[in-house]
Amino acid sequence: MQIPVVRNVLEANEKMAAHVRKRLSDSGILTLNLISSPGAGKTTLLERTLTDLAGEFRMAVVEGDLQTDNDARRVAATGAQAVQINTDGGCHLDSNMILTALDSLDLEGVDILFIENVGNLVCPVEFDCGEDAKVALLSVAEGDDKPEKYPLLFNLAQALVLNKVDLLPYVDFDMGRARNFATKLNKELDIFEVSCRHGQGLQEWYDWLRAMRAAKKEGRPL
Repeated sequence: MQIPVVRNVLEANEKMAAHVRKRLSDSGILTLNLISSPGAGKTTLLERTLTDLAGEFRMAVVEGDLQTDNDARRVAATGAQAVQINTDGGCHLDSNMILTALDSLDLEGVDILFIENVGNLVCPVEFDCGEDAKVALLSVAEGDDKPEKYPLLFNLAQALVLNKVDLLPYVDFDMGRARNFATKLNKELDIFEVSCRHGQGLQEWYDWLRAMRAAKKEGRPL
C-alpha cells in the first residue's frame, strides 16, 4: 500500500505546482529551484548573484531550511526580498509551501524568483515546486561521483554549478569525471565551474541567467 500513497502525494503536489507555475508565468517571472547537499554553496551563490545583478533584475528568494532564518537574513542583506520556510524536519519544499510563501512577497515587477531548497540531493528532486528549471549545485569538496550516485537530480536539472573550484588543489576531485557522469545523464546540461569566493566563472552563470530571463520574457522555450 505504500506505493499508491507515495504516488497520490506526488500527483497532488504536481496539481498544486501547475497552479504555482501559472501564477508565476502570468507575471512573467523566471523561477529557478536550486538543489544541492548542505554546504555546497547555494546561499553564497545567491548572495553573489543578487548583489552583482541588482542593477539588471529585480529578484526574490524563497528560502527552505529545517530550522533558523540564517540564510534568509543573509539573502535579505543584499537588498532582495526573501521569505523563509522552516520545514521542521521535512527534507524538501513542496508546491503548497511555495504557494503560501508567495503571499509574503511583492511579486510586482519581479524578474527572477529563486527557490533555495532544503539541503538534500534526493527528496527535493521529486517534488515540483512550480519552477521553470532546476539548478543543481555540487561543490568540489563533495566528490566527483555524486552525479553517478544521485542521478535523478542531474538528469532533470537544466544547469549544473560546480562550485568552490578554488579548492581543487586541496581536494580529490576529478572535474572531467564529474562532467562526464553528469553529461551522460543529461546531454543538454549547461555546466558552470565557479568560485563564489574569487568570482571565477560567475560571468558565465550570469549570462545563462540573462538568456533564461530573456527567453521567459519573450515566451520562448527555456
